[in-house]
Amino acid sequence: MAHDFDFDLLVIGAGSGGVRAARLAALAGARVAIFEEYRTGGTCVIRGCVPKKFMVYASDYGKQIKQAAGYGWHAENVSFDWSHFSSAMHAEVDRLSGIYMRNLNNAGVEVIEERAEFVDSHTLRLTPSGREVTGEKILVATGSAPWRPSPGELPGVEHTITSNELFNLEELPRHLVIAGGGYIACEFAHVFAGLGVDTCLVYRGETVLNGFDWDVRTAVHEGLKEAGVRVITHTVFEAIEETADPEYPLHLTLRDGTKLDADVVMMAVGRRANTSGLGCEKAGIALNDAGGIIVDEWSKTSAHNIWAVGDVTDRMQLTPVAIREGHGFADTEFGDTPWHFEHEDVASGVFVQPEVGTVGLTEAEAREQYGQVDIYKTQFRPMKNMLSGDATRTLMKMVVRAEDERVLGVHIVGPEAAEMIQAVGIAVKLGATKPDFDRTCAVHPTVAEELVTMRTKWVPEADR
Repeated sequence: MAHDFDFDLLVIGAGSGGVRAARLAALAGARVAIFEEYRTGGTCVIRGCVPKKFMVYASDYGKQIKQAAGYGWHAENVSFDWSHFSSAMHAEVDRLSGIYMRNLNNAGVEVIEERAEFVDSHTLRLTPSGREVTGEKILVATGSAPWRPSPGELPGVEHTITSNELFNLEELPRHLVIAGGGYIACEFAHVFAGLGVDTCLVYRGETVLNGFDWDVRTAVHEGLKEAGVRVITHTVFEAIEETADPEYPLHLTLRDGTKLDADVVMMAVGRRANTSGLGCEKAGIALNDAGGIIVDEWSKTSAHNIWAVGDVTDRMQLTPVAIREGHGFADTEFGDTPWHFEHEDVASGVFVQPEVGTVGLTEAEAREQYGQVDIYKTQFRPMKNMLSGDATRTLMKMVVRAEDERVLGVHIVGPEAAEMIQAVGIAVKLGATKPDFDRTCAVHPTVAEELVTMRTKWVPEADR
């Protein structure tokens, strides 16, 4: 390693991708510093996946208590204590953040809790100290942040919150209105409806979860309504005004003329790469139109000594993807083991209730790429629901390439769908065929056994 610089590697951002890269590079013998302006752990640990999943669990327990009556369990005077739950959730987040910090320190990484911005391609200036630090190589892993329109675009937007602030609510809302139809909007709509909050979702499109398989979108959209969420489509916020009402201090006007009163309004209309003010232009780092850092398959930017991983690259905004990208960078540049992450057939979950698990191509994508595909799908009430009175149905769908029967995509909406799709993702990644699934013996009685017992190709009603 050249010692003309303060460090061999500077990492901007101590989220999942940055921490993995910094640790592995340091363990390989590199002199590494990592910079974080907020808290170690990044969005996922501090104000994303981890606390969100705890909120999903909390919400789901309410339904389980009701459903348990069908199995002979009776509970009276059941109540939910938001303050108790919130304190426990934040204590666990603090613990996990501390683990990230200890792991970095144990690996020999110097953790600097300041904001870092580019002076040039080898130099960073820190805020608030004003110190300048140089590095032979630099990795940008600053993630993304919730996007909101400007006050000029949406009058009163300053009265709204994002997912960042939602985790710090001191009490449950009376009426929560959420703008958006992506996975974050849908997940939180389910969470708060499950906690007994009057919840409304406003979405500009027709059906939520744009980009997912159509059957999944339809199931989730209907599931929101079944959960008691008021879903208003084909419109957006026109204006937000403060009122004198202590219970519902915000008055919303939608573009279609609908009026709503609420005490909490959340914007969940997308995320943007955290590159604003970073000084990318000073380092010769090219950005796309959305502000994401442009990288090649090796996560290398347009600057010869700078790489970027995770949400800041605007490729695939998933925590495990950021970790794998960071791992590949460290192994390639410092571990003498070149490899890069492949972004095909990545399994993911959406923690609506019931969950979504998906891997591979949607039916529409498969038809566009390969023409003829076979579809296998089933919808049924899980065995557990038969005594509980829960009418929620599970959806399972398999997209198969007709010419060689390779499974191109699997999509599940149902209990533990995310757990199932992790294992199914292995098979899809390995190129399993429909006959491979058919030869696999079922585990009975389970929901997952339907994945290996679907035998009849689905035929559209118009073709029957």
